[in-house]
Amino acid sequence: MHPRLSVVVPMYDEADVLPLFVEQLRPVLDGVAEVDGAYEVVAVDDGSSDATPVLLQRFHREWPQLRVVRLRANSGHQAAISAGLAAARGDWVVTLDADLQDPPETIAQMLAVTREQDVDVVYGVRTDRRSDSVFKRTSAKAFYGVMRAAGATDIPSGAGDYRLMSRATVDAVNALPETHRVLRLVVPSLGFPSATVGYSRKPRAAGRSKYPLAKMVRLSVDSLTGFSLAPLRLATWFGLGGFVAAVVLLGYAVVSKLVGGTVAGWTSTVAIVAGVGAVQLLCLGVLGEYVGRIYSTMQGRPTYFVAYDSLTGPPDRDAAPSPAATPRAAIPPEGAVPSAPPPPARR
Repeated sequence: MHPRLSVVVPMYDEADVLPLFVEQLRPVLDGVAEVDGAYEVVAVDDGSSDATPVLLQRFHREWPQLRVVRLRANSGHQAAISAGLAAARGDWVVTLDADLQDPPETIAQMLAVTREQDVDVVYGVRTDRRSDSVFKRTSAKAFYGVMRAAGATDIPSGAGDYRLMSRATVDAVNALPETHRVLRLVVPSLGFPSATVGYSRKPRAAGRSKYPLAKMVRLSVDSLTGFSLAPLRLATWFGLGGFVAAVVLLGYAVVSKLVGGTVAGWTSTVAIVAGVGAVQLLCLGVLGEYVGRIYSTMQGRPTYFVAYDSLTGPPDRDAAPSPAATPRAAIPPEGAVPSAPPPPARR
């Protein structure tokens, strides 16, 4: 049966929380199905190294609506969500983490908002984040402040990766050619009609966070360089500022020479050279980030490879890569008939 709703759940080493997650999610979706029709849960195993794959297979046998998609290697949170969006078949698609910090009960509210307001996207907004640490709340506030200053004015305050999207929105996201995309910025930038639903963020039910400081910094850099040209313009302003400072210092040196007030100063020379060098290195670093993104895009390498999909059966090691992980140029058009191999030559 074609599902009306797809719930995409990226997972990486979530064996501790997975039983609790299934226990809480399944009754919610069974209740939603009585109103909105059939559903599927697309659990994307992002190359877990613990018992997550084994538990997913066990729950798949007990829960027919659970679909398991396993990636060949750990590809990252955003790549796992992208893999789930490419595999989802529902008319509406929800992206939800497995740590139970975002309550599954909010899905029913999101669907109700789509019926009442006729929108394509419903964002889950964290109205109460007291369960997060002070550092987490402060860094999140700083992140959204910087992104708004860089031009991302459409981002709902407090929204993460918990959202409901229409099929038109999902198709638009899947058609984007960019790699290393940050969906919490990409989806609002599409401009589809949207609404918000507030909820209280809960503590992680079990296990530990898979988003350490290094990954948070990487996500922030990808967000800034992938969405805005503001860092490049900042480098330009630094260059202009350095030029103005150099002209002022040159004028000061000439005037001092004319009035006979010059004093050979080692400290001032070192300070000027160090300041100019720091600005140059910063500008080169910003340029390097953008050049690296251009290089990665030009390579055209897929961000993930699907190793197994329970919808299509057990994995076949001799089969070609999944179309979801194959560059678009390598996928034949729908309905095309492959050419037969040439007959052997007659002797």
